[in-house]
Amino acid sequence: MADTLPNPETLTFEQALSELETIVQKLERGDVPLEESITIYERGDALKKRCDALLKQAEAKVEKITLSADGAPAGTEPLDVE
Repeated sequence: MADTLPNPETLTFEQALSELETIVQKLERGDVPLEESITIYERGDALKKRCDALLKQAEAKVEKITLSADGAPAGTEPLDVE
């Protein structure tokens, strides 16, 4: 299975998330043989890591606008995600 699928590192967020959702549905149905379950679980883990990395990259790019005392835009600063 994994031999014919693209490397998770080459997928967009949307592609990785879509494939991850498909894997979750298969595993939740419980009708996948054990060996295949292990293989697709490992693929799902790689896809989850890809999605996490892409989200962190996006968060790093998001900035919030800061305002001066008179309410005018004064610049930007990194978004506080914590």
